[in-house]
Amino acid sequence: MKKTIKKEIENKHKRPSWDEYFSSMVELVGTRSTCDRGKSGCVIVKDKRVLSTGYIGSPMGTAHCDDAGHEMHTVVQDNGTESRHCIRTAHAEQNAIVNAARFGIALDGATLYCHMTPCYVCAKMVINAGIKRVVCNMDYHAGGRSKELFKEAKIKYELLKEEMQKYKDM
Repeated sequence: MKKTIKKEIENKHKRPSWDEYFSSMVELVGTRSTCDRGKSGCVIVKDKRVLSTGYIGSPMGTAHCDDAGHEMHTVVQDNGTESRHCIRTAHAEQNAIVNAARFGIALDGATLYCHMTPCYVCAKMVINAGIKRVVCNMDYHAGGRSKELFKEAKIKYELLKEEMQKYKDM
């Protein structure tokens, strides 16, 4: 009898932490993305309740990258390095914030979970939406300014993995 109880304790399911739980939801939401360059998702939460979700996708009623191809844009950084971005779609963070606005859901004081460090434009939207914490599954190669902005705005920023998101045609 004692061996059975010990084995049951050893095999007991380990519940994920709240951060693990919502971060895994981010990856599921991202599977709906319509741009194969980034299958990113976003989940916005307050008091352990999901308020809004979003994924990378073209504006409603317009062509998706998966159907029409990418709309690539080259960005030259201050240090002279170049990076390529598809601009046909709205980012997961943008769509999650806009989805909340469409349905009258306030995000003040919420936590945003996302696939990677938000871009600079998304970071500004996060701050202006009143979101107080950002949790990222991985880093973004152009996320340096976003991190600085979060620090200046006193937004708690957490990176779960030091891994950097990589794309084809970066």
